[in-house]
Amino acid sequence: MTPSQHSHRLVAIASGKGGVGKTWFAITLAHALAMQRAKILLLDGDLGLANADILLGVMPKLDLGHVLSGAHPATVIVKIAGGFDLLPGRSGSGALANLNAATLDKLSDILSDIKLGYDTVLLDCGAGVDQAAQLMVEMADTLLLVITEDPSSLTDAYAVLKLLLIARSPLQLDVRVIVNMAGSVAAGLRAYETLAGAASGFLNFRPALGGIIRRDERVRDAIRRQSLLLSRTPQSIAGQDVEQIASKLLVRRSEEVAF
Repeated sequence: MTPSQHSHRLVAIASGKGGVGKTWFAITLAHALAMQRAKILLLDGDLGLANADILLGVMPKLDLGHVLSGAHPATVIVKIAGGFDLLPGRSGSGALANLNAATLDKLSDILSDIKLGYDTVLLDCGAGVDQAAQLMVEMADTLLLVITEDPSSLTDAYAVLKLLLIARSPLQLDVRVIVNMAGSVAAGLRAYETLAGAASGFLNFRPALGGIIRRDERVRDAIRRQSLLLSRTPQSIAGQDVEQIASKLLVRRSEEVAF
């Protein structure tokens, strides 16, 4: 089954705290999926401190704030050289961080409509659990929860899982933990097991392991140069790890559609 045969899907990418490389991961995953011929939209949903456009080196004139104000999404979407689309958020502004109920409803309608034009829409949510992030996670088919080995990252990710389980039944959740900047595969597994064990013991829910991305200095180089890692250094360790995560997403979706 080719990516174009997949049903439409929303994948939320979230974290309990900032500084875990969530947006870099979202961008690189979008690129990896596009390289496998999937039609991908990355929506920068960090409504307070959006920065996907900065990491990509683009300067959009319009952003998600304009869409919420009535602009058509097609006029805001930016074509990225890696073969995917970007719907930018509002960079460097907290104006959209706290939305009222009517605007949240509008955001929900926008997400429902916009996914029809894509195989997968990646929602780069703001760190933590503000209202907009919670809405995106609740609407998503899959949540990729990004953590690092840092104990504070694990603690905050646990809090995200706890709040999510209040809103949705565990049977409805497809949560996959992504361990970023791992010192090694073994270290990444330890971080995952710490979070998964706590969630299993105290929340009666064990998230799956979505993948481990090993620490790679070429990531920092790509970010500094506002370049896509898989274009600049396609054989990088971190790039290969993200490609494996993308392949698992596509395989899982093929199984769901076939069923």
